[in-house]
Amino acid sequence: MNESEFHNIADQTIEDIQEAIDNSGADIDYEEVGGVLTLEFENGSKIIFSKQPPAMQLWLAARSGGFHFDYDGDRRLWICDSGGKEELYAMLSRLATEQGGEAVSLSSP
Repeated sequence: MNESEFHNIADQTIEDIQEAIDNSGADIDYEEVGGVLTLEFENGSKIIFSKQPPAMQLWLAARSGGFHFDYDGDRRLWICDSGGKEELYAMLSRLATEQGGEAVSLSSP
């Protein structure tokens, strides 16, 4: 994937995450500025996504740590590059549930 393709896929993913939050009914506020998506929970905690073009990754910062995601073009999924190789939406649902204190289930549109 070249840098232009990376930006297109990453930007679409950030839009898709916002749509997934809207569709979930969860009480999560979000703001996207310059390719950085900040999710804020009622308790004030945050999850932050950022694009990392040099590494061709999406990075996620949460209370439990930082995670890097690589795009799997064959499966059209972002996969965490460490641990159990968790898929982005599965990990985001788990982390949002932990941080927000309410069950959150997010899925790609």
